[in-house]
Amino acid sequence: MGTEKERFKDEFRQRVYKFALDIIKFVEAIPKEQTSRIISGQLLRSATSIGANVVEAQGAASRKDYTNFFTYALKSANETKFWLGLLRDSGKAEREATDKLLKETTEIANILAASILTLKGKR
Repeated sequence: MGTEKERFKDEFRQRVYKFALDIIKFVEAIPKEQTSRIISGQLLRSATSIGANVVEAQGAASRKDYTNFFTYALKSANETKFWLGLLRDSGKAEREATDKLLKETTEIANILAASILTLKGKR
């Protein structure tokens, strides 16, 4: 077993991976009409980018690069919230499922934002 910090990092990577899987399942359930398909594609891209950037941060060459990958992940989380809200409010997706994903996206974004502040020495 590693340190508490290593355990947290591992759990967070697992969490964003599970989130990406949940988004894939969510997108598969959305009607396939043109508008929904386009928005779903944007959602899939931004949501899976969160986890990809968190994983890429592992191989960062410097603290600055690591921070940048987390910043990209945070931007993708914010974009994901936009697409989820749009799908929910347009009636293209089921409200309860969307709200659950929005809650998880917000929690992930909060962790990323706090991590960025810590990495920059502002917290």
